[in-house]
Amino acid sequence: VQLQASGGGLVQAGGFLRLSCAASGDTFKNYAMGWFRQAPGKEREFVATVSRGGFMTDYADSVKGRFTVSRDNAKNTVLLQMNRLKPEDTAVYYCAAGSYGRWSGSYDDWGQGTQVTVSS
Repeated sequence: VQLQASGGGLVQAGGFLRLSCAASGDTFKNYAMGWFRQAPGKEREFVATVSRGGFMTDYADSVKGRFTVSRDNAKNTVLLQMNRLKPEDTAVYYCAAGSYGRWSGSYDDWGQGTQVTVSS
């Protein structure tokens, strides 16, 4: 599945952004979807994941209570609503399709990434 992430930008601390990931093809509903991020000089890290049907979600402790992941299988999209953003949330955010979980190796297909910058 091909993925296209969008919605990144520059925002002040305390603000919000909504990332979107659009998938091509008719197999989107067969994949769990994950969001990962990579800050400069750091390894890629798990952010959130949502199961194929959208009934299960999981979040990194650093974003729990601030970020919400959801999906619309009819529109082949997955969203990441990010509230109360912090400077440490600054990173390139990637969406990925694969098996439900926190391990990046569970995901086979990746989008190109979208930059999120949070100013203090």
